[in-house]
Amino acid sequence: MSGDTWTIGRLLKWTTDFLKQRGAESPRLDAEVLLAAAKGCERIALYTSFEDEADEPLRTRFRELVKRRADGTPVAYLVGKREFYSLPFEVTPDVLIPRPETEHLVIEILDRAKELGPGKALEIADVGTGSGIIAICAARQLPQARLTAIDISPGALEVAKRNAARHKVSERIEFLVSDLFAALPAERKFHIIASNPPYVSEAELAALAPDVRDHEPRGALVAGPKGTEVIERLIPLAAERLTPGGWLMMELSPMIEPAVRELIVQHGGFETPATVKDLAGLPRLVTARVRG
Repeated sequence: MSGDTWTIGRLLKWTTDFLKQRGAESPRLDAEVLLAAAKGCERIALYTSFEDEADEPLRTRFRELVKRRADGTPVAYLVGKREFYSLPFEVTPDVLIPRPETEHLVIEILDRAKELGPGKALEIADVGTGSGIIAICAARQLPQARLTAIDISPGALEVAKRNAARHKVSERIEFLVSDLFAALPAERKFHIIASNPPYVSEAELAALAPDVRDHEPRGALVAGPKGTEVIERLIPLAAERLTPGGWLMMELSPMIEPAVRELIVQHGGFETPATVKDLAGLPRLVTARVRG
C-alpha cells in the first residue's frame, strides 16, 4: 500500500480488489470490517469518511489485519466479534464463528416455549454451547427460563461466560464443562434440549472452505467418520433428560438429515420427528417431542 495520499476510500478499494484476488467470498465487507476495527469505529462511520486521509499508524494496523485475512484467518477472529440475532458476541479460536443459519434454532426454542406455556419457568439445556449464542439469546427472550449451557471445552465456556455477562443474563445461565450430560446429576430434567453439535464427517472436512477447515476448532466441527456420532449419543441421553412432552432440537448438515430422522425413529422414545428448512430451502434442524 504505497502512493501519494491514502484516503479511507482508496484503502477500501485497493483492499477489496486484493482480497477478491485472494479468493475472499465477501471482499468489500471484509475490507470494511477490518478497517473499522483498525480505526476503532463502527463500520457505518466509514461511509462519511471516504475522503479522509488514513495516517501511517492506521495503515500499519490495517495492513497487518489484511495480511492475516489474505492468509486465511476468518474476519471474526481478527476483530474478535460477530453479530448474531442482532446482538454482538465475542468470538475467539476456542469457538465456532456464529452463523445466520443457527438463528433458526433460537426461533424454534422460542416457538416451542410458547407452546409449553407463556411465562412458564422452563428449564432449557444448550448442549455444545460454544460462544453461548443460543443460551444467551434464549435467556434474553424468555425471562422466566433457566438455561444450562454445556460444553466439553473449558475455553469455549469462558467465552460464553463473558458473552453472558455482556448481555446481562449470567444469573440465569449455569455454565458446565461436560461431555453431553455426564457432569449433571441424574435427576436434572429439561423442557427443551437444543444443540448445535459437531456434525461434519471426516470426509467432508477436506471440502470445507480453508478459513473454516484450518482455523475453526476441529472438535466443534467434526463428529467422526459418519458425521452423526455425537448425535447418536445425544438422542438417547436427551430422551432420558426431557420432561414428558419436552422437545429435542438439533442443528445439522442437510446431508445427514435423513440419517438423523431415522435415528430418532429407531430410538422409539420420541414422536415423529420434523424437519425445519433454512432460508435456502435446505434441511437445517430436526426436532422431536419426547413421548409422554
